[in-house]
Amino acid sequence: MTDRLKAILDNLHKYNMEGLANINFGLTDDVVYDALVVAPSYSPGKILKDNSFRYTELGSQSYCQGFLVEKDGLKIAWIKTAAGGCNMLDYLLICGELRFRKLIFAGAVGALKEEFDVGDVCTPSFSVAGTLANTYLKESIKDYVPFERVYPDRDYVAKVRKLAAENGYSIKEASVFCTDSIAMEYTHLDEIRSFDTDLIEMETSTFYAIAEIMDIPAVALLVVSDNSATGVPLVGRSEEIQRKYEYSRCQILPDMIYRIANMEKELLIIS
Repeated sequence: MTDRLKAILDNLHKYNMEGLANINFGLTDDVVYDALVVAPSYSPGKILKDNSFRYTELGSQSYCQGFLVEKDGLKIAWIKTAAGGCNMLDYLLICGELRFRKLIFAGAVGALKEEFDVGDVCTPSFSVAGTLANTYLKESIKDYVPFERVYPDRDYVAKVRKLAAENGYSIKEASVFCTDSIAMEYTHLDEIRSFDTDLIEMETSTFYAIAEIMDIPAVALLVVSDNSATGVPLVGRSEEIQRKYEYSRCQILPDMIYRIANMEKELLIIS
């Protein structure tokens, strides 16, 4: 645990009991999890269609659920959260009470440019924080930096992309704009496009900022769900486009989660 994360949790625990990850998700610090998956919209049952995965719901509150996912001896903690950077901030930070080796974000993303198709699997080259949530991770909330760029560990992302390629998957690196509102992003779409980002979603700028504080290897896996540049909607896709989306969400995403959780062995086999 980094000093910064310890300070955040110590301040939280001054006014709230410890064990918040257990209360909200049923997860425990007695277990060292091979990975923690954070998914704002996906429960395991929504995307894990392969019966070799076993999952158990461990706990839930009004806006979140916690699961244990198991396969081939791996233990993967999985938290389903409400959407938005503010929810990522709260739910992921309390998981600092837990012990896990890797951090994986699994979610959907909208495309802002024509070259991205529904079903493409992407990972951020950087995320623009068009959200206020990241400010609360700074020493002072007065240090607000509008639309700052948040970068992942590019070397680690390269390893994940190599692992994907060796298993027949293409993961595109693309820039992401993080918004606080789905309904209002369309009103500001021209402004958002002026940042020249490729994709739009809500949480990855906060996800990567927390990953840095946690000092845990982290990667976001995003499945393109719609494209405002080509007119493919989030709701009301054709059957053909829906099949492409479901294949990536229910085949590529789970397989990559498993392989990332098992990455050291996977890369050893590849080399």
